Amino acid sequence: MAENTKDKQLEPHREHAKGHHLTTNQGIRVADNQNSLKAGERGPTLLEDFILREKITHFDHERIPERVVHARGSAAHGYFEVTESMAKYTRAKFLQDPGTRTPVFVRFSTVAGSRGSADTARDVRGFATKFYTDEGVWDLVGNNIPVFFIQDAIKFPDVVHAVKPEPHHEMPQAASAHDNFYDFLWLTPEAAHMLMWVMSDRAIPRSYRMMEGFGVNTFRLIDAEGKAVLVKFHWKPVLGIHSLVWDEAQKLAGKDPDFHRRDLWENIEQGNFPEWQFGVQVIEEADELKFDFDPLDPTKVWPEALVPVQIFGKMVLNRNPDNFFAETEQVAFCPANVVPGIDFSNDPLLQGRLFSYLDTQLSRLGSPNFHEIPINRPTAPLHNNNQDGHMRQTIKVGRVNYQPNSLGGGCPFQAGARGGGFTSYPERIEASKVRARSLSFGDHFTQATLFWNSQTEPEKEHIVQALRFELAKVETKEIRERMIDILLHIDQGLAHRVAYGIGVAVDAAGGDQAAAHARLKAGWQRFGSTSETGSPRNSSTPTTALELSILVNPLNGKPSIATRKIAILAADGVDADHIDAIKAALKKGGATAELIGPTLSPLTTAAGAALQPDKTLLTSASVLYDAVFVPGGSQSVAALRADGDAVHFINEAFRHCKAVAAAGEGVDLLLASSITDPGTPGQQPEAMLAALDGVVAERAPADLKDLAQRFVAAIAADRHFGRLQKDRVPA
Repeated sequence: MAENTKDKQLEPHREHAKGHHLTTNQGIRVADNQNSLKAGERGPTLLEDFILREKITHFDHERIPERVVHARGSAAHGYFEVTESMAKYTRAKFLQDPGTRTPVFVRFSTVAGSRGSADTARDVRGFATKFYTDEGVWDLVGNNIPVFFIQDAIKFPDVVHAVKPEPHHEMPQAASAHDNFYDFLWLTPEAAHMLMWVMSDRAIPRSYRMMEGFGVNTFRLIDAEGKAVLVKFHWKPVLGIHSLVWDEAQKLAGKDPDFHRRDLWENIEQGNFPEWQFGVQVIEEADELKFDFDPLDPTKVWPEALVPVQIFGKMVLNRNPDNFFAETEQVAFCPANVVPGIDFSNDPLLQGRLFSYLDTQLSRLGSPNFHEIPINRPTAPLHNNNQDGHMRQTIKVGRVNYQPNSLGGGCPFQAGARGGGFTSYPERIEASKVRARSLSFGDHFTQATLFWNSQTEPEKEHIVQALRFELAKVETKEIRERMIDILLHIDQGLAHRVAYGIGVAVDAAGGDQAAAHARLKAGWQRFGSTSETGSPRNSSTPTTALELSILVNPLNGKPSIATRKIAILAADGVDADHIDAIKAALKKGGATAELIGPTLSPLTTAAGAALQPDKTLLTSASVLYDAVFVPGGSQSVAALRADGDAVHFINEAFRHCKAVAAAGEGVDLLLASSITDPGTPGQQPEAMLAALDGVVAERAPADLKDLAQRFVAAIAADRHFGRLQKDRVPA
């Protein structure tokens, strides 16, 4: 089938070592790989030892320069399938017929951190897709956030320099909580919208499988008649959008810095193939200027109430790479790689990316022949007169390496537009050469306010806490004050809530939008920024948009526990019937359970059977799971109550708003934790448990299946942010 095309192409490049002798890179069998060639057993090593020299030389050069951004990533193979023809918008062949499958390779990544950083840093996530189409490679290089910090690519080096570790001491790693970044932001008001997204839960996704993807930039689609439309591309996860909480994300960085990588790899290995719907927002060229935002502005979304997302396909990732370096690390994406029917707009961020990505690959992969690396090689045939260069793999046959020619029969000859060749959209342009920004790009705060207004109260509180965390680490007080001025332009309540947490007296500074604008304008003029706040707030822009929130997003409309991982805490004497009932319900819903014991030695159940733990309390933690269950068994629960790690497991899961359940004597472990308030007068502890949101606990369950179903429902609800008691729980 079509989806196997890339897999078959990669097969000749795979090395299967089983049953073979060790050889050098030249195919010479190695007799002894344990000892270098010496002049006598205790003598000096000889330079003539070509096996040693080859082995050491290859080792010395086995690392390539890491990506400046998106250095830490994880990837998978899969396919893209058309579910509805896009012929009305584009002539791209692979988008014409429903059922057509195109092989893809997708790389997810963090942006700011190095290859050695943790997966769960607060950061943008890269979402890059390489389509191996019959007409050539199309690279859709996007993020999990639909907007960006800057409007013009000339500022890209500045925003990256600002967010990276400060150069004088190379700190902090994979974090934006420092002076340089916020000094840049207050002088770059166009970044206000992106700041809101990065401070939201979108920047700490639960997994790569549960986050949206966006093309970010505005592209054109061209149909068979040459008509063009402006488009933005979307990936919508079938599992819905889910996130971590900040404390959990920080702890995961220590407990399992590969949390997202491991999650993606393990789920594909288990057959839980991640899936996304492919959607497109479309604006007709005649309507380009009718909106209150400029469709070419990369710091703006196209609100779905005004420009609906049309679904045309789906993507499924179903195979892990064979070799991380050869595939995930050497894959090269470039937004300039498009096929006939897909073209560029005048989005000024996109225009710079067309050059930047290609230039980066030349440096990182060391040769203009990086397209010949197996993972980058198109499945479409290659015929051109490009010649030689470092690490050239193609053996060109014949004397002709120029065009036009007659000695080679004119080959390879131009396809022309009628022959399916790529032709750029003939956009008519009449303008003077200027270094300037369109006035239509001038409103920097309306959509930032839209994002804030679209969040639920728990999500707003998370944004406030994220800004307090970030700005409290900024050492220069003047920068903290200026950032409050930026927030005043977004929402005065937001600004006051953040200011209180970082020691800035908003009222004393004249805490209103006009005063903040005057201070900012003076700062911009003094420090050379040409940015202004621009046009006033636009009345026709929606005041809220459901798609901007996670908790009320339409994608999360069907609660599910599919692919969720649940911890079961147990020790010797555990009631196996409780475990069996819970595991059966979880399996039916598509979730998995892991048994956590004091050690990896088999547990003896209350009935005398043996149970093998999957993990121990020493090697696991609640942050690695989506929920926790404590089965009954008096001996088991007594052992867990005496173990501080088990009690902490419950406290931490509760504080992170996860579902918690217990049956029989397992209720006693919940009562030994801090999730109930012993200081509450007039209430019995077990009655208090029953009133807690997302907690399912029965000392004498009459129906284990019913208890299991209520636990499943609590997990499907995801986080229980209504827990007013959570902040007093030590964890």
